[in-house]
Amino acid sequence: MPPTDRIRDHAGQGAPTVAAQRTRRRLRADRARQLADLLRHQLLTGGFPAGTLPHESTLATEYRASRNTVRQALDLLRAEGLVERLPGVGTVVVAQKYPHGLDRLMGLAETLHEHGRVTNEVRTMGPVPAPAPVAERLHVAPGTDVLYIERLRHLNGLPLSLDLTYIPLGIGTSLLGCDLENTDVFRLLESVTGRRLGHADITLEAVSADAHSAAVLQAPRGTAVLMLERLTHLADGRPVDLEFIRFRGDRITMSGLLHRSL
Repeated sequence: MPPTDRIRDHAGQGAPTVAAQRTRRRLRADRARQLADLLRHQLLTGGFPAGTLPHESTLATEYRASRNTVRQALDLLRAEGLVERLPGVGTVVVAQKYPHGLDRLMGLAETLHEHGRVTNEVRTMGPVPAPAPVAERLHVAPGTDVLYIERLRHLNGLPLSLDLTYIPLGIGTSLLGCDLENTDVFRLLESVTGRRLGHADITLEAVSADAHSAAVLQAPRGTAVLMLERLTHLADGRPVDLEFIRFRGDRITMSGLLHRSL
């Protein structure tokens, strides 16, 4: 016997109790979240090429869900800004997330070249004394000047990320006359050093956007952004680029290919 039926029998006369109602709501919310995850994957991988989702009744049949569960799942996607309900049309896709791979060391323009043009607005650039955590990771003495660069990065004119970059001054000085508005820093580092980049240590987490970041990225204050911290090394192991990158979470999705190793 299903758990909800046992609860009704225990209550007597089949009358639903408060606990039973809460259980049903929780189960429906669980199913709606599961369905939203499946639909989100289809949205992000081109599963609805016409830009319109099937009718609610069709989704209910396809996924063996109730209409209420389908509506709740669509509400979750609408809250994420991925879909919208248009009278007389149905539920349509209104936003696109762009794939950013985590299994190759590439600049943003290299990563997203198939999706449009990446441009950079250089907001700040110049030498600053290295804070202790920056100095430690770049292997320079604390307080030593490093080149600091703050860039707002756009894809097809839409704000995508806010990048804060620290580079040892001996290398960074060579970047001062370079075209940072249209060229990835990775390409420039390889050009000025004459060496290939080797590897990077990365950390990815969700953080709340501070007032400055939210304003620059044109995102609601307090919204979650994807924070990518990346320390990049030359092929000889020398650290050359420490970045703190805030991505708009509604415009980027991270993916990678992982191999199991014991």
